[in-house]
Amino acid sequence: MSVFEAELKNGRFVISECPRCQKVIWPPSEFCTHCFGNTVWRTVNEPGTLVEYSSKDGKMFCMVEFENSIRVMGSLHDNKSPAVGQKIKISSCGFDKYPQFAFSPA
Repeated sequence: MSVFEAELKNGRFVISECPRCQKVIWPPSEFCTHCFGNTVWRTVNEPGTLVEYSSKDGKMFCMVEFENSIRVMGSLHDNKSPAVGQKIKISSCGFDKYPQFAFSPA
């Protein structure tokens, strides 16, 4: 299991960053995709920005962008009138065969 998956199982959304290049590596990896150096893990900076949203059967789903480069999809809660560009925070995250995210307004 990767660090990314293990941290999601513990309810933390972490990303990898290269200390040599100063670049965020996404998708997360233990090695930099630019210089092949070792990366370090850190919690993603919040809030994110709502990029798009949709609903089906009374459930709302969305894509949220963090740090101007990391986009993840998940469910959107407690938001009756979402707006693209709105600030969003992570309500919960986990990992069960794939990453799972829930978001709410910041």
